[in-house]
Amino acid sequence: MDMRFRQVHLDFHTSEQLEHIGEKFDKKQFQQALKTGHVDSVTVFSKCQHGWSYHPTKVNQMHPHLEFDLLGAELSACREIGVNAPVYLCAGLDEKEAVRHPEWLVRNRDESCGWTGNFSGDAGVHLLCFHTGYLELLLEQIGEVMQNYSPDALFLDIASVHPCYCAACRTDLIKKGKDPRDEQAVMEQAEEVYRNYAQRVRETVRRYSGTCEIFHNAGHLIRGRRDLAAYNTHLELESLPTGGWGYHHFPMSASYVANLGMDYLGMTGKFHTTWGEFGGFKHPNALRYETALCLALGAKCSVGDQLHPSGEMDMATYELIGKAYGEVEEKEKWCLDAQNCYDIGILGDEAVNCRVSDKSVRSFADIGANRIMLEGHYLYRFIDLEEEFHSYKLLVLPDTIRLDDKLAKRLKEYVDGGGKLLMSGQSGLEKDREHFALEFDTEYRGENLYKPDYMIPSFALSTGNSAHVMYERGYLIEPGHSAQVFAGRQNPYFNRDLLHYSSHQHTPNDSRVTMPAGVINGNIAYIGWDIFTDYGKLGSLHHKEMVRYAIDQLLGQEKTLVTDLVDRGITTVTKQPRENRYIQHLLFAHTTNRGTFTWEGRENPMEVIEDIVPLYRVNVSLKLPEKVKSIYLAPGMTKLDFQKEDGRIVYQVPEVECHQMVVIDVEPE
Repeated sequence: MDMRFRQVHLDFHTSEQLEHIGEKFDKKQFQQALKTGHVDSVTVFSKCQHGWSYHPTKVNQMHPHLEFDLLGAELSACREIGVNAPVYLCAGLDEKEAVRHPEWLVRNRDESCGWTGNFSGDAGVHLLCFHTGYLELLLEQIGEVMQNYSPDALFLDIASVHPCYCAACRTDLIKKGKDPRDEQAVMEQAEEVYRNYAQRVRETVRRYSGTCEIFHNAGHLIRGRRDLAAYNTHLELESLPTGGWGYHHFPMSASYVANLGMDYLGMTGKFHTTWGEFGGFKHPNALRYETALCLALGAKCSVGDQLHPSGEMDMATYELIGKAYGEVEEKEKWCLDAQNCYDIGILGDEAVNCRVSDKSVRSFADIGANRIMLEGHYLYRFIDLEEEFHSYKLLVLPDTIRLDDKLAKRLKEYVDGGGKLLMSGQSGLEKDREHFALEFDTEYRGENLYKPDYMIPSFALSTGNSAHVMYERGYLIEPGHSAQVFAGRQNPYFNRDLLHYSSHQHTPNDSRVTMPAGVINGNIAYIGWDIFTDYGKLGSLHHKEMVRYAIDQLLGQEKTLVTDLVDRGITTVTKQPRENRYIQHLLFAHTTNRGTFTWEGRENPMEVIEDIVPLYRVNVSLKLPEKVKSIYLAPGMTKLDFQKEDGRIVYQVPEVECHQMVVIDVEPE
């Protein structure tokens, strides 16, 4: 299957308490909606989270109030107009079977049920364990769909590594001589159970088709888990900005999966909030921005919708989607097989210290690093330990990356080969010892006992040369003579507690003593705070400017891209090798917080986009290895003038209205 740029994920989770299912489905109306939306692929349902099939079945039950083959009708309608139609089966949720077979339920350590009631009060559905008889039923359902409908692709939802204490899992652990009370043993079994599930799904599908695409959706692809990614033929990065993921999530995910050599798409939604919202609509400008962001990050696009139980497509929704996808259609030829360019690799917390089961844990170090990269307009990727370091000019290790012997050796070879390295917090320390693993004429002296403390800059800050508060943990260092100190530390007079306090928040700085806190020596820089975590939580300007100073000192003139684009603007550079051209993407939209949205028990800001404020006369400087032939704006084909200055090309983008592509044609290498 050729992976399309303009996809819709058409949810259809429909209760048995609803009647007249699909009675208003009309092939022509269905097709017209897709045409209005400029849609070239739509994911349609075989089985929903309620457990019902939407087609005749011998291994499951068709929805009790559906009287015809809805799936078959949708597939036929799509094939008539050349629209791809992947088929959806809910894998991890099946409420019908959860009621009939409580022994199939995922159980927590206290034997409570693993259920999800994310969005609305007491209503929810229960997770099912793949180590029970449920897996055999699911495989029969998949096989039936493959045999009867020959789909091009399968989307299997709610499929992830999940620790389980059900009777089957506990019994199996005991048979293996392991203890169900041992969390590590439980997690090892969870990995084994998921591996068996994924392998058996693949075997089932391949009995009927050698080409059918397979994707297992877990809501987030964990950076560092290439083994999990490999069970898929492509990747769909679920990331609804207003649905709990936020606008920072997709750039992190996309910048990581760009390393994996797989096709991938970004999945947002048409909803104001998230899945299951009937009558909720984004502003058209939000979808314009979100789909353009997909293109800028090397992804195809997917927009989530939910079909009404009647089967009638909502034309207002497809008019909304069409405003974004009409623009995507015009831009596709400059995005096909495009590869993202990069200077910086971020070896982050999630990739090195992988967390599998606890989705409530946020890596603020990764979030802070991502935001600084975006706002500083650096070309970057999040990477993992399997990545080849030497393809990056600079590696960033934010806050938490301690080094074992193998990683320390790799990083030493990287630095000795000319690579640059920025570390902060505990990053760079030996795994089991309070000592820097790499030599850069600086000694580690332990955690600072004062918190918060203060940063004293030796470089220009927008907010002036004063004491700037650092809320996260600080770390003491002793630089040698060859190390350049670019930031100092001052402690407060005392830590705030019951008997010692001053003013409303924390004690002011004691300016009598200043200690070194930020150093550069050769190819290595170190910042003695959990500064990326601080920025991820609070976003203080001096955090970002301190990191940017260190990066710019290390990269020097080797930065590929320099621009005066505003901080909330996003820019990337991609390359189409076959076409001998680069494409710079520039995006900007005005975001506003409109309250909060609770998702998975956590309140998230409701960040929305309505107004598109154009930007004018954005200056750009690019350093490229090839000779530049011409530059023009796409898709409008307006030629741009450019100059050559000190081995760089310099040009000005006259206007950025949501998304502008600049195409740089170059001589073949």
